[in-house]
Amino acid sequence: MTVNKNIQPTKEQRNAKNAPKQTVDKYEQALKKYNTNLNDDEVRETVKKLIEEKVHTNDTPEVKKFLFGSIELTTLKCTDSDESIMAFTEKVNQFDSQYADLPHVATICVYPCFAQVVRDTLEVEGVEIACVSGSFPSSQALIEVKVAETALAVKDGATEIDIVMPVGKFLSGNYEEMCEDIQELKETCGNAAMKVILETGCLKTASNIKKASILSMYAGADYIKTSTGKEKVAATPEAAYVMCQAIKEYYDETGIQIGFKPAGGINSVMDALIYYTIVKEVLGEKWLTNKWFRLGTSRLANMLLSEIEGKEVKFF
Repeated sequence: MTVNKNIQPTKEQRNAKNAPKQTVDKYEQALKKYNTNLNDDEVRETVKKLIEEKVHTNDTPEVKKFLFGSIELTTLKCTDSDESIMAFTEKVNQFDSQYADLPHVATICVYPCFAQVVRDTLEVEGVEIACVSGSFPSSQALIEVKVAETALAVKDGATEIDIVMPVGKFLSGNYEEMCEDIQELKETCGNAAMKVILETGCLKTASNIKKASILSMYAGADYIKTSTGKEKVAATPEAAYVMCQAIKEYYDETGIQIGFKPAGGINSVMDALIYYTIVKEVLGEKWLTNKWFRLGTSRLANMLLSEIEGKEVKFF
């Protein structure tokens, strides 16, 4: 078969070839509304100064009580069982009656297979049931698997869902597939609030954290969360500062309020006070409720309770 090299392109083909290429997709356009060109050293110095000047003013019994009420009491261990989760939940029930003058924790956070156990055991009104889902902690699974797991968690009683942003897709610049994953899981959540974990320790730079924050909110996140706690680098004050900046700018741009949750590596009361201070200074009083500000930790519960009570307490 011979090819006729003299065939001329059609008018439509010539027009398509000469048309300007659309080099900026809708995700790049969304990012262009925000300053994502951040300097890591400048962020580090700003956060250091903020901590030095402001944290001590928030070191009060009232703030510590508030922080206790913002805790997402979490157990994500391979040794978890129906029995251990039931006992874990019973502790929350007992706390509510034993410490009636203190706020209860905001949330109990477990794997999806334990959602029904928590739902059937929990007696305290106002405590949310959160499940990590979507192939936590890696997010490396087919979207059909992530959707099924999330749908089952909601069916079994989860009122909040924590998913991990597809970090590999983000770092590859594949924003479209990354956002489509988040959007599909948001649809699956229905009325359950969805937190998107950025895994900031893997993102490395302030600019990446800012971009990931904006894209996750753009794709439907109700909260953005720092970390799974499963990577070597978890929550840091610098990551929290950048994420809160992104939340504030997104709110100013859209009028949509997004919650914030630092998690992983919150090992002391001072750590919690630092995150509280960052939220207060960057986002303001509107975010200082246990709906919009959460702390992903369990070890902090006894530490805060001990400081509030003025003696060592090992309740949880």
